[in-house]
Amino acid sequence: MEANEIRELKIPLLQTPQEGAVRTVTFQLSGIECASCVNSVESVVKNIHGVKSVAVSPLDGRAAIKFVPNFVTVKQIKESIEDSGFGVDELHEQEIAVCRVRIKGMACTSCSESVENALQMVEGVKKAIVGLALEEAKVHFDPNLTDVDKIIEAIEDTGFGADLISSGNDANKMYLKIEGVDSAEDVNVVMSSLELAVGVNHVEMDLSEHKVTVSYDPDITGPRSLIQCVQEASCGPKKYQATLYTPSGQREKDKVNEIHMYRDQFLFSCLFSVPVFVFAMVLPMLPPYGNWLDYKIHNMLTLGLFLRWILSTPVQFIVGKRFYLGSYHALKRKSANMDVLVALGTNAAYFYSLYILLKALTSDTFEGQDFFETSSMLISFILLGKYLEIVAKGKTSDALGKLTQLVPDKAYLVAIDADGNIITETEIDTQLIQKNDIIKIVPGAKIPVDGIVIKGQSYANESMITGEARPVDKSPGDKVISGTINENGCILVKATHVGSDTALSQIVQLVEAAQLAKAPVQKLADHISRVFVPIVVVAALLTWLGWFIPGEAGIYPKHWIPKAMDAFELALQFAISVLVVACPCALGLATPTAVMVASGMGASQGVLIKGGDALEKAHKVKTVVFDKTGTLTIGKPEVVSAVLFSEFSMEELCDTTIAVEVSSEHPLAKAVVAHAKRLRQKFGSSTVEVPDVDDFEVHMGAGVSGKVGHRTILVGNKRLMHACNVPVCSEVEKYISENEIQARTCVLVAIDGKIAGAFSVTDPVKPEAKRVISFLHSMGISSIIVTGDNRATATAIANEVGIDEVFAETDPVGKANKVKDLQMKGMTVAMVGDGINDSPALVAADVGMAIGAGTDIAIEAADIVLVKSSLEDVITAIDLSRKTMSRIRLNYIWALGYNILGMPIAAGVLYPFSGIRLPPWLAGACMAASSISVVSSSLLLQFYKKPLHIESS
Repeated sequence: MEANEIRELKIPLLQTPQEGAVRTVTFQLSGIECASCVNSVESVVKNIHGVKSVAVSPLDGRAAIKFVPNFVTVKQIKESIEDSGFGVDELHEQEIAVCRVRIKGMACTSCSESVENALQMVEGVKKAIVGLALEEAKVHFDPNLTDVDKIIEAIEDTGFGADLISSGNDANKMYLKIEGVDSAEDVNVVMSSLELAVGVNHVEMDLSEHKVTVSYDPDITGPRSLIQCVQEASCGPKKYQATLYTPSGQREKDKVNEIHMYRDQFLFSCLFSVPVFVFAMVLPMLPPYGNWLDYKIHNMLTLGLFLRWILSTPVQFIVGKRFYLGSYHALKRKSANMDVLVALGTNAAYFYSLYILLKALTSDTFEGQDFFETSSMLISFILLGKYLEIVAKGKTSDALGKLTQLVPDKAYLVAIDADGNIITETEIDTQLIQKNDIIKIVPGAKIPVDGIVIKGQSYANESMITGEARPVDKSPGDKVISGTINENGCILVKATHVGSDTALSQIVQLVEAAQLAKAPVQKLADHISRVFVPIVVVAALLTWLGWFIPGEAGIYPKHWIPKAMDAFELALQFAISVLVVACPCALGLATPTAVMVASGMGASQGVLIKGGDALEKAHKVKTVVFDKTGTLTIGKPEVVSAVLFSEFSMEELCDTTIAVEVSSEHPLAKAVVAHAKRLRQKFGSSTVEVPDVDDFEVHMGAGVSGKVGHRTILVGNKRLMHACNVPVCSEVEKYISENEIQARTCVLVAIDGKIAGAFSVTDPVKPEAKRVISFLHSMGISSIIVTGDNRATATAIANEVGIDEVFAETDPVGKANKVKDLQMKGMTVAMVGDGINDSPALVAADVGMAIGAGTDIAIEAADIVLVKSSLEDVITAIDLSRKTMSRIRLNYIWALGYNILGMPIAAGVLYPFSGIRLPPWLAGACMAASSISVVSSSLLLQFYKKPLHIESS
């Protein structure tokens, strides 16, 4: 296996650049007096292994040094500078840590905004994102100024529960349950044995439960080694045992507990509110069965009124306690939410009814209508709505839940001899697998880790990760993905990525991050919710005044007022109904629930959408810009011919080409090197020694150059030759044009200013490319090719796939500028690419789409990752975005529709004409129905089917 292929195996399939891979330290230097001092410091530091760059200011004596912590430490750099005779003071850099916190009790957008504002007020917090649908917060903070405890305290001060989900350094943690620890001495023995183990960074122990948390470097050690370390710490008769335990599943437990809590509260509420409803609304209409309710206990206080008070009081103050607490915390932070509206409405009904009861108790002539059934039924309906809403919300992350369950619980760990024969075989827990372990995968079994096949042949079903139903052939040297299924053959796999490094873990992390990020369209709901509650309170007050004053003044007919009511009571009922029906809960759920379902569905189809922003922008795309190599084409170029144009031999051509091109990462360079090596073996010796190259330089979009011995070598396209003043004769021009007509690229090789030969390279077009371009045109989307390749080859490819507009011989900056030019014309642009040279354009585009098989830099720069590298998923991404935005708009119609239609009816607009009014308990049911409608509407996205599916040939 070649060195660069081995290097590739060490890179996670969907790697994002690790924070801290390159660090920067700033020093204040004393003794810097002139440019010579600066040069002295820079030359000393540059020679330190692991230092990437150094910049020293002669004016203020500051030195900024970029270094790789794996190779050198800050202390070593500091000592080196001091040894050269300068004083050094370290200026501490600002560190940023990240934590995720679960938040309990958020009901609407106003709640999530309050938490977000409270977090941003904490000193040291740089950024806080609160997701209402996920019930989570992601907080970026400076650990020198604050910590996780202060962040949780800030959330709890706003009236919500908070639990830590993870902190930034949780990626490589394991949790052990220790047995045999009975004394402080045992604790010290176990702790010290773990702390001294190679690769262990930090150890914490919970003495009460004998549980240990270990942070470690997965490249050096792993769970099995650390368990063995604990067991080896045993001395004499004292034996220690360590087993893995998983503290996960807390989110699921909390969700189940919350569902049970709302269910139990609803049932408890019904136990009292149903009899109240029967006594108030049913039995009085069924004489003589209800006559006993009119029995007078004292003065005008009837038995029915007394029973309604007794039964509704526990509902108001025990079940309804949560609304009082929520209102208190909301008003304390100078905001208003659903709890405020519910508390206002139920209190108005309950305390007015209590006034009626006391008046009846003290008067022998007073008659009045109580509303005890209004307050109790209202609370019951709201709890029923919350219960159904939470059950439905739990289903929005079903797709993500299915992904996390793909990894099997057990795996077969094997040891092999030099010939690849299995010596031992042990069944172990999947969590115990370490890097470089050899795992046996039997037919039909799920693959537990990312790795490389070292023996055997089979087919893997990767549909659950990539959405591709067709099984993929796997043979020695091929990568396999965790969670996929081994179809028919027995294979041995060497683990290259375990735990949080696997592709599956990274997909889950990306989707979770996307679900937490707010889509811009969510801002509309945030703005509406911010002013909605105060407006509703004012509307309810105006409704009450609008019915009470004309009623008292006799402006409307007396027969409008129902029997046993007066104008005050009628006005109060209308006001309470307005308060309740207008609650904006559903508005806050309209966007996040749709984004959650869509991002989960996208992941299951092989389209990773990195946030609500990307999901929203994709539906506006009118132009798609495609890179050529590796995007429209398969990306595995092959050399079809090699020719000589001078007196140089084929061996010389091949040797010089290999020497220079072997340092290039470009797909064309790899194809040329592979072909040159084969030719060298054919014409010369079977072993190829690669000569050293000096002054190697990459000419972006043109080629590479360098010196081999005393010769100057150029390898690249015609543009590079012109730029370096190398003459291109007619014979070479003819060869280039003949190949370009056939969509082949010519790689020219110049030695000492003279073209020595050329390689003709072809890269087949992806089989689905033509249909995808045609489908995009049918969607009203235009397609453009922007490539660094020559115009004739690019035009030939464009003609083959059906693209009219081509921009060829464009460097990476030119690609980004072309995207910006299109944006200046008012177009929303998507860029599809796979290479490092595409990353500036991917960032510049409104929506960057990276091919999953592309480079890590391209994947990091993109907004959307097409995991299975199929162009049909460009259509899937845009179509899913359109469907999601359509669903969000429909959700807003559901959410606002209940309010816009319900508020006038609740305010009694129809009552004078038709006698129709909305009782408060029915208004509560409508409010609950709006939230359930929105969540159910979002859940319909689970039935999404991609519009174009092309079978691989």
